Amino acid sequence: MKFLLCTLLLAAAPLAAQERDFLTADETDQIRQAQEPNQRLALYAKFARERLDLVKNLLSKDKPGRSILIHDALDDYQNIIDALDDVADDALQRKIDIKPGMAFVAKLEKEALPILQNLKDNPPRDSARYEFVLREAVETTADSLRGAEGDMDKRAAEVDARDEREKKETRDAMATPDSQAKKADGQTNAAPADQTDKPAQKKPPTLYRPGEKKDGGQ
Repeated sequence: MKFLLCTLLLAAAPLAAQERDFLTADETDQIRQAQEPNQRLALYAKFARERLDLVKNLLSKDKPGRSILIHDALDDYQNIIDALDDVADDALQRKIDIKPGMAFVAKLEKEALPILQNLKDNPPRDSARYEFVLREAVETTADSLRGAEGDMDKRAAEVDARDEREKKETRDAMATPDSQAKKADGQTNAAPADQTDKPAQKKPPTLYRPGEKKDGGQ
């Protein structure tokens, strides 16, 4: 815990210059090495619990400047929950059994949700700085917990449906206004089928000279 706190303190300085990563370099290496989805889910659950423990530790000591550290820890926590949900959805699409990993996730989120909700309902005096991210963390945890405890087959079907919908939206977005206009213009300028399909009618051949009538008159 002291190591994690020191790491976050050191990372807080250059925040204005660049966007923070929600995982430490060591955590990123662990995730990269864990190729199996259940292992990744267990790791993400572990990292999320560490962020939650950090928040509790910071709240126990009323020190100046703690609000930014609480904000960052809650923000990291929420991003970790989003990341583990992405891992779960990807694994379900590939028809991988993730029940072991989701057990770790559900256990963590059952513990985290009441802690976060209590903090939201009873905000400390310096909560203004992390009020928004706390609210987001509560909602993200509640949604993720419903998914972790729900029917995995149903969730897999929902993931497939969402993927197909996103692919369709991408295809529609790739149809540029220019190409749509050309297509519409081509349809407008096209001759009706009943005119273009008919060959030009020719006059029947005749033995009469020009100006000569059929009855022999001029």
